[in-house]
Amino acid sequence: MKLLSANDAATADTAANTLVVANTEDPRSLQLEGVARIDLQFPKFTDGRAYSQAFLLRRRLGFTGEIRATGDVLIDQLVQMERQGFSVAVLRADQNLDFAQAQFDRFKGFYQGDAVTVEPVFKREGAAV
Repeated sequence: MKLLSANDAATADTAANTLVVANTEDPRSLQLEGVARIDLQFPKFTDGRAYSQAFLLRRRLGFTGEIRATGDVLIDQLVQMERQGFSVAVLRADQNLDFAQAQFDRFKGFYQGDAVTVEPVFKREGAAV
């Protein structure tokens, strides 16, 4: 997952093929043809609707472009965001990029499947349960 500081994201331009989606919108109603990036919003870190949107976009709608988490994005959320299909996270201004990257070093693998790696570990590694 690519991590951006709030300052980096503020200076980056939004491409013409980017959709900014409110967390109240149903991703199944979006026209995704020609879209390269979708920005999903976390108005508060306790509002998890964007997780469901990302999962729907990746798994059910087959979106392969960039899904960016914006808004109130905290370090603690990053690993779960990646597992739900986010490819980029724009951290809240008070969050440290170095500490954020350390989250991924702590959690190297998971038993369950997710939006990115669909099969559970026993199927991936051929182990019997």
